[in-house]
Amino acid sequence: MLYYSGFTRRIGDVDDGSTVTDFLPAERARGITIQSAAVTFHWPPLHEGHTAKDGVPKSHTPHTINLIDTPGHADFTFEVLRSLRILDGAVCILDGVAGVEAQTEKVWTQANSYSIPRIVFVNKLDRDGAAFERTVKEIGSRLRGWPAVCQIPWWEGGKGRFTGVGDAINLSALKWTEGGDGKSIQTFILDQLAHEDASLHSELIKARGALVEALCEFDEELLEIWLACNDDSLAVPAQAIRDSLRRCVLDGSGRLIPVFAGASFRNIGVQPLMDAVDDLLPNPTERPDPEISIGNQKGSLSDLLQGRLSITPNKSLSKKLASPLSLVAQIEGCALAFKVVNDPRRGVLVYIRVYSGSIKRNSALWNTNLHVTERAQRLLQMQASDAIEISHIATGQIGVIAGLKHARTGDTLISYPGVNPKLGPPAPLNTLQLRPIDVPPPVFFAAIEPHSLSEEKTVADILGLLLREDPSLHVNVDEESGQMLLSGMGELHLEIARDRLVNDFKAKATMGNIEISYRECVLGPGTMPHRVVFDREVAGKKGKAGCRASIEPRNDVSLETEHTIHLDGNVIKIQLPESSYDEDGIELLPPNLSFITLRTALINGAKAALARGPRQAFPLHASHVAITFDPVTDYFGNDTSAAALSSAARLAVQAALKEAFDNNNIGLMEPVMNVVISCDEASLGAIVHDLSSARGGHVLSLDNDSSEESPSDVPQIDTSRIYAPPDPFASSSGADRAGPGQQRQVTARVPLKEMVGYLKHLRSLTGGRGTFIMSVDRFERLSGPREKAL
Repeated sequence: MLYYSGFTRRIGDVDDGSTVTDFLPAERARGITIQSAAVTFHWPPLHEGHTAKDGVPKSHTPHTINLIDTPGHADFTFEVLRSLRILDGAVCILDGVAGVEAQTEKVWTQANSYSIPRIVFVNKLDRDGAAFERTVKEIGSRLRGWPAVCQIPWWEGGKGRFTGVGDAINLSALKWTEGGDGKSIQTFILDQLAHEDASLHSELIKARGALVEALCEFDEELLEIWLACNDDSLAVPAQAIRDSLRRCVLDGSGRLIPVFAGASFRNIGVQPLMDAVDDLLPNPTERPDPEISIGNQKGSLSDLLQGRLSITPNKSLSKKLASPLSLVAQIEGCALAFKVVNDPRRGVLVYIRVYSGSIKRNSALWNTNLHVTERAQRLLQMQASDAIEISHIATGQIGVIAGLKHARTGDTLISYPGVNPKLGPPAPLNTLQLRPIDVPPPVFFAAIEPHSLSEEKTVADILGLLLREDPSLHVNVDEESGQMLLSGMGELHLEIARDRLVNDFKAKATMGNIEISYRECVLGPGTMPHRVVFDREVAGKKGKAGCRASIEPRNDVSLETEHTIHLDGNVIKIQLPESSYDEDGIELLPPNLSFITLRTALINGAKAALARGPRQAFPLHASHVAITFDPVTDYFGNDTSAAALSSAARLAVQAALKEAFDNNNIGLMEPVMNVVISCDEASLGAIVHDLSSARGGHVLSLDNDSSEESPSDVPQIDTSRIYAPPDPFASSSGADRAGPGQQRQVTARVPLKEMVGYLKHLRSLTGGRGTFIMSVDRFERLSGPREKAL
């Protein structure tokens, strides 16, 4: 696209690592897209186009196209999500050999939720095994939309190599010169085609009929034109078909899907696809209004700008500004930041999409999410990794602000004249927010180990930069192991994050497996309380104190009182003998010992003892400790300090634990996760079997997945009614693969240890279609074989 629009002088190639939009070293090394890149170009090129006229296709007038190239790998779903959020239309590229893949289905449902108008381009038709017919049928069965075939592949001599496409809209055929750069194209109109290739001629007439009939089902206007042409689909004007396709696509429902064909490696079919982008996809003014929230109201941006939202300005404002409309009229620009990138040469770049007004150079921008003001010192138009300085970014455009210190993905930026840097625009405008970008929950975890303590701060700062760039990464510190845990959308996602951490940011750290925090528990009550008297010097002072302790499994009935405390799943109870209370239940204690001091000291001691169990030194969980302090026998005047009391309690609880260990009364516990897995009917059996037998999990329920994403509420399409030209090499069997079937949801409880790295396994079980989310449920006792393994 960049080459044909005159933007680049040569065609880049993924295999050579010379592409424009995949410019990161990791992308070139792996040959995949990792982060979305933005490019702006004109089609048709400015020197070739004509001025707009009625009845002439839009693709004859130069248009400015903002193109964002997004990744296809499931681990980088968030990159696609945040790009979809700000785009007006999309081209979905399918592999002509693989057909509709699992990730295509996922991204398609995300596009449905944002109502993005889409067209489909079936690529790689030059490869062995490419099957256009099968792919078109799969669009119907898997994407649940009606494929309107606008182009059919032209196989030379009916069976030979792929040389061009038949255009069902313009009733012509386009043939590309073999091995060229794709700029020399022969066009055959229908009459010439009868001599050139008779089989394509008859197939093209069928394709035109099927296209018009499909459109008539969705569009009344074309139906009237068709009836006026005496039901002759060849007589329907091409422009009427284009207008009808545009009307059907613009609502973004995905009910009707225009399908185009080509092979970009051989440079076939790219220019007609760019014409289709101009002809069928919307410009920014044809999209529904962006949703906003202001204060506690929700509405659309145009409602606010035209004064249809009732906002009440702040009382303290001067009278001349008191009308809400005059407040709103002063908004110079409103934009959404959808991506933050650390550029080695230019510093932090924030990609924005402007929704109203324009953002000018050096204007003050108020961030309504973080409530800070920043200056837009430089505005750039990005061409992948190159940039051009510009003076302003207009409505509907995508541009970049360099040098913002605070803005993050999903923040709303407002340009407002005379803005107070501390307070921002007058309330409630300072809370105006565009619909944010939802971040999916993480499913894959790894630990990051800095090489030395001095490196820890540096690594944490660098991770902060990475998180600002990619909010689908999460970092938290495990309180027990002290590990820095990095979590994300998959193994490749974390691997790339590690590459960037070590190679780009030069951090000294390694990535390893996460440590599972196990617990120990008491299985039965002890035989008798253990009394300990602590008697030794503490920090140069004599200390002497005593107490009794007993330990047993926790029962869930004890409530928290001033004598009982719940701590990390344990219950600690402080008791005094009955003789130590007066008639009103007030504690009778020696004058220099208050009950609060006594309680705190004893609990601290018990806490220290419970932090390391006797069996594997894991912390204790679900145990009930009773500590008895008798002022008559356990108090030794001034020697009984808080430190001595803590030490006595610690030793007493440790003695009780040792006794339980000697009697084989200490068990091990592991964290168990609540897991919800979404999959299709076909792979349900394999998943349930794997969870319950191989992973020691318990399946709690099997439901039909009724989430809004699942397309099961859309009626199934009868693929036998879908028109597609026959494939020259297709085998009759297996051509019509069934759709994904009913979406099912499995809810289960599975040990965390078995969920580490589960994503890879789930993808292989479900052909890439399965997804899962999980949250911590509780600790459960290890069963025999699992305890042995540990």
